[in-house]
Amino acid sequence: MKQILTIVTIFCIIASSNASAQIGLLKKAKANSQKLIGGAIDGVVNGEGGLSENEVIEGLTTALSNGAEYAVKKASAVNGFNNNDIIRIPFPPEAKKIETTLSQMGFEEQIKSFETKMNEAAEVASKEALNILGLAIINMNITDGYSILKGEDNAATTYLRGETNEYLYESFKPIVISSMQQFKVAQKWNGLVTKYNAIPLTQKINPDLEDYITNQAIDGLFILITEQEKEIRLNPNARTSEILTKVFGDKF
Repeated sequence: MKQILTIVTIFCIIASSNASAQIGLLKKAKANSQKLIGGAIDGVVNGEGGLSENEVIEGLTTALSNGAEYAVKKASAVNGFNNNDIIRIPFPPEAKKIETTLSQMGFEEQIKSFETKMNEAAEVASKEALNILGLAIINMNITDGYSILKGEDNAATTYLRGETNEYLYESFKPIVISSMQQFKVAQKWNGLVTKYNAIPLTQKINPDLEDYITNQAIDGLFILITEQEKEIRLNPNARTSEILTKVFGDKF
């Protein structure tokens, strides 16, 4: 059973930079999208458990919207990345030789400072992610809502990422770059690389930090969205609206 969800008149979300206003606009846009969906469906065809396609889509978008709000709030908090071992961004794996060699030479504090600044950049960038995630959620194509609903505990989040990852990357990367400049991440990185490259006979290593931090920040946000999706699916107390209770209730 397929239903395409495409809402294109929601640019009001982009205009707001205030976090609470973003959340309000996201909820308003989400509500408007459901009205349009309802009007686009010719009649109500009940599926399993007495749920209509409209209800399934509304439940999924509500769950993901709640997850996005939760993820952005948690990730953008002070030390939201730095103090969360699940999403904390580590020293670039492809530059492990730099980390190991410089640690042995007594540059542990410089390495730690670089990692801290990387994660602080991700935290600040995450404050702007609600707009991007909100647009992605409202514009996503629901091709098989019932399968997503009955899938794994992270099925909706996995679907959202698969459908929107390229768009999210292109939209989020400029924000990450701006945040990196604010925290002088590149300068700290260049200092470490210069020290390493000055060591005789070392192989020059210089990964793309902008790409690395952008992908790691997006990974972190989706990990947190998954947490919230699982909570809504498994914990009745997390179903904070009538539609969440109906769609994710035990009777489905």
